[in-house]
Amino acid sequence: MIVSARTDTGKIRTENQDSFETGELPDGAYAVVCDGMGGAAGGATASSLAASVFASAFCSAFHQNQNSKGRSLKSMLTVCADKANAAVYDLASKEKELSGMGTTIVAAVALEKNLSIVHAGDSRAYLFRDCQLSQLTRDHSMVQNLIDDGYINEEQAQHHMYKNLITRALGTEPYVKVDFNEYEIESGDIILLCTDGLTNFVENEQIIEILKSEKPESAAEVLVQTANENGGGDNITAVIMSN
Repeated sequence: MIVSARTDTGKIRTENQDSFETGELPDGAYAVVCDGMGGAAGGATASSLAASVFASAFCSAFHQNQNSKGRSLKSMLTVCADKANAAVYDLASKEKELSGMGTTIVAAVALEKNLSIVHAGDSRAYLFRDCQLSQLTRDHSMVQNLIDDGYINEEQAQHHMYKNLITRALGTEPYVKVDFNEYEIESGDIILLCTDGLTNFVENEQIIEILKSEKPESAAEVLVQTANENGGGDNITAVIMSN
């Protein structure tokens, strides 16, 4: 599996509050992307800590269970998210200047023909197959709730005043509920993990064209570059996993 990743501060922000971690596995790979929130250093601290704790906890649990198969990926990823949540929440509780910090998370584990995803917040996972782009995660956001309840449509959501309000995040409460989903993947599939700094500035059609034309090794770089060319109004992170 080929993995490439790129993060950038963007054209407007002065600090990058996005973080990511990736790694190889036997017959696969994993990746985690976090988008921090919180004043001053809070957002950057939250995302960096969450991504690091999640990746470390996952690697440890995966290698311990590799032979015994004693824990499902759902259980493993949920526990890792819990540990990341606790780490961010505990630090925010101890450090006054970090009070209220939090972060989104989207993490994916691809093993042979199986893809497992856990997420909280509005960072997303997509599947690109046969020139079609499918969103695999549902945003935990105020705007998504309005869409689900029929108050606004997808087009109106793009410019809604509450677009940046998320309803779930790591680190803001002692416990967090994350969503878990599994999918079958095929040879040639591309998985994209990203923050909203990408999806708010690069339309799906552009993402599709980039994933069609670029090699997996360069696709993340081009996606981030395109978001910057389109305004770059937020931090941007893209991780590509090519099966």
